[in-house]
Amino acid sequence: MGSAISCCVAASPKLRRNTHSRLESDPHESELGREETGCNLQHISDRENVDELCKEYNPSEHPRASTIFLSKSQNNEAPCRDVRDKRKSLFINNHGTLRRKFSSCSTIFLDDNTVSQPNLKYTIKCVALAIYYHIKNRDPEGGMLLDIFDEKLHPLSKSEVPPDYDHHDPEQKQIYRFVRTLFSAAQLTAECAIVTLVYLERLLTYAEIDICPGNWKRIVLGAILLASKVWDDQAVWNVDYCQILKDITVEDMNELERQFLELLQFNINVPSSVYAKYYFDLRSLSETNDLSFPLEPLSRDKAQKLEAISRLCDDRYKDVRRAARKRSASTDNLCGIRWVPAILS
Repeated sequence: MGSAISCCVAASPKLRRNTHSRLESDPHESELGREETGCNLQHISDRENVDELCKEYNPSEHPRASTIFLSKSQNNEAPCRDVRDKRKSLFINNHGTLRRKFSSCSTIFLDDNTVSQPNLKYTIKCVALAIYYHIKNRDPEGGMLLDIFDEKLHPLSKSEVPPDYDHHDPEQKQIYRFVRTLFSAAQLTAECAIVTLVYLERLLTYAEIDICPGNWKRIVLGAILLASKVWDDQAVWNVDYCQILKDITVEDMNELERQFLELLQFNINVPSSVYAKYYFDLRSLSETNDLSFPLEPLSRDKAQKLEAISRLCDDRYKDVRRAARKRSASTDNLCGIRWVPAILS
């Protein structure tokens, strides 16, 4: 109770008062107007909405805030459309008509990708594309470059780092190969890739840094390391990553994890709404860049699996529906009831 009052008073130095102001009040103060006293308290409706500010600057925490990678990818939306139109026209000229797959009564096409079970390969491709747009459309003025993420100070291999290592933007294929190697060697899931992107954008927001050619590998490595420990029940140890990246030491991995957590202010919570937002924004990014998920016909095995999953969910929520069902009866089906008038005595 007292902390709330102190928080409101300490919000502005002009509002600080003497602790004895109530005991020793000036008799002329009551006669002065509000403007003359100098203690103009701002109305609560005029104050800044803290939630709106958090949504704007912390998109990795609020489901209604726009993701950073999707907004940065829209800067190149027009060139991507031009390339897409060219590919489409070439396909039509070579094959006559553009073939599209439509579901019918006999055949149903599914992309084998849901929010609860994303496709691993295409999710990693989308995450790599999001990281690519982060690097390509970064702030031209440049943000603060932390030493722990500098690849020249902490190289991931024994090979010599070129002097212009931080001047050339990596291609999307290079980012994809790096992430795919870590995920395949550590046997990580597709959900872990989405959480990795959440932690990456949260780091850029909290630490006020930009991901650039000189630090993207170590930032992605730290995000994958943390996401695998938070998401998976059987997490990969730091020494296991040293088996994947032969030239890195355990001490370096421990220091990377420690500083990554400190920069996140130990906020590793990912709500389900935020996870779903990143999943659907990745799907939007894939559709914009012609990275669509493949459509496959629904087979008998997949249909049986879907039916089993639906039955499991139906059994799980059956008790909940029974409890929420109203207990009522209708008199339409009642029979054999006679009305007997009361006998007055």
